[in-house]
Amino acid sequence: MALEQAFIDDCPYGPGGLLIDDILEVDVERGYVKCTMPAHSELPLTREQRVHPVRHPQHVSGGLMVHMTGMVGFVHAYYVLGLRHCDGWIGYGAKIHSAKFHNLARMGEKLVLEGWTTQLRKGTLRSFARYQLKFSQGGKLVYEGDQVAMWLKVSEGDNVAEFTL
Repeated sequence: MALEQAFIDDCPYGPGGLLIDDILEVDVERGYVKCTMPAHSELPLTREQRVHPVRHPQHVSGGLMVHMTGMVGFVHAYYVLGLRHCDGWIGYGAKIHSAKFHNLARMGEKLVLEGWTTQLRKGTLRSFARYQLKFSQGGKLVYEGDQVAMWLKVSEGDNVAEFTL
């Protein structure tokens, strides 16, 4: 499905940080989301690479892929959990249990980003989610992770910097 304007407007990052261009699947019952992101030379961090055709071919930066785990978490929070930034909810990565890079993500073909919850505790002011993530390109596994995010409901006057994740 094409990205909804309400989803884009609710994201705490602008288009240069959201970088998701399509939502392929949302399964609320399974807690699963699947989306795509482009792979081109003007992506953040990727555009700064000093490319060598043999030793360092241009690829989607690993640091950017870790950022994209948060964007998959945002897709999940928005569509599966119903947590909206405009309603005061904000998510933060709390712990990376594992991050494995299997192949370089090359320029050209889009990446398919999948994420689902393995643990979930949803509260009125805090929600905890543990995610499994798999990113692939052209059928090859590029990245997999096991990560935790904490979602907080922040009211006017709260100082989010004082919250303990």
